[in-house]
Amino acid sequence: MTAKENTAAPIVIYQSADGSIATEVRLQGDTAWLTQRQMGELFGKNIRTISEHIRNVFKEGELDEFSVIRDFRITAADGKDYDTAHYNLDVIISVGYRVKSKQGTQFRIWANRVLKDYLVQGYALNTQRLQTQQEHIKQLERTLTLFQQHLIDQTSLPEARGLVDVIAGYARTFVLLNQFDSARLPLSDFATEIRYEIQPAEALTGIAALKADLMARGEASDLFGNQKDDSFAGILGNILQSFGGEFLYPSIEDQAAHLLYFVIKNHPFSDGNKRIGAFLFIWFLQRNQHHLKTDGELKINDNALAAIALLVAQSDPTQKQLMIHLVMNLIRD
Repeated sequence: MTAKENTAAPIVIYQSADGSIATEVRLQGDTAWLTQRQMGELFGKNIRTISEHIRNVFKEGELDEFSVIRDFRITAADGKDYDTAHYNLDVIISVGYRVKSKQGTQFRIWANRVLKDYLVQGYALNTQRLQTQQEHIKQLERTLTLFQQHLIDQTSLPEARGLVDVIAGYARTFVLLNQFDSARLPLSDFATEIRYEIQPAEALTGIAALKADLMARGEASDLFGNQKDDSFAGILGNILQSFGGEFLYPSIEDQAAHLLYFVIKNHPFSDGNKRIGAFLFIWFLQRNQHHLKTDGELKINDNALAAIALLVAQSDPTQKQLMIHLVMNLIRD
């Protein structure tokens, strides 16, 4: 199932360094979009190969299919307009990693630079983007309102209600910053030195220890932490992707936020995905010595962690980038 884009997305031209490749790239929703045909041209592969890699990306749980595909109306060679599926930068990077294409590295570097100019510095800001931004803001506000009402209806604890108000209030401040400032919280100046690279075996050992502790306290069943399939390995593989020795998610904040989001939203375990996602989030920050503020206090305490996990779980898949960006800014130095 794909989201349908009713407005025309701004288009820029990507051209390879040697001039052998030139293609139109759509910019929409904080990311770049290409069709399967364009990816085939970019990576020098046929459409069947590209399609197979994309299916495997979704099958292995690397990405949520609904949030990374969007239909844009394009004019074909016959002069008619057709709704055509486009895939965002996360998919393009994943496919490039699988086909081991150096062109993928060049495209990622180009796309990140263009998106930074377009989204952060406002060089290509236009009326269409402002209209799209307003719709994103409305969607986020609706999600936050439902999130707040849902939790308050189910709890009578004053501290829990207060916590929901705090996190909802912070997120609405985030919305206002998007609306009235440069339309984005800072996207740069994140920690770049990843001291600890996730080891799947160590992550699973930590989850097993968490399960044993919760079961001893009667707070988890035997289903907790049982892998449904290979999707957890796919999540870690996606986070650890690199081109030319450089991580695709280059900062501690970037990897931590994606780890939290993917585990909670992709449900790789039979039970306990929110708690496991929150646990791995803090575990990864601790391993990278990035869990404390400069004054020695925790960046994210237990209550705030619970609120963030619930906020991610309640969010619409189309708001993935907003959620990840919010989490990244909560743990930045």
